[in-house]
Amino acid sequence: MTNMPVAVPRTSTYALTNSTLSYALALADQGLEMSMGSNKALKKGLNIYKGRITLRAVAESFGMDYEEVQF
Repeated sequence: MTNMPVAVPRTSTYALTNSTLSYALALADQGLEMSMGSNKALKKGLNIYKGRITLRAVAESFGMDYEEVQF
């Protein structure tokens, strides 16, 4: 089966929520800049910030400039 979540939608939803809820709560509680500065895993998911590409792989795939963000 190529799309396993379709076979078990309820379980898939719980699994996704359990793995992402802490990130959403950090963003809601601390705001973007503070949560990115204190959570390296969350910062790794940042692709674009203030109109600049912040993930090297994304910039390279589009042949664009990359800028590392400091929080």
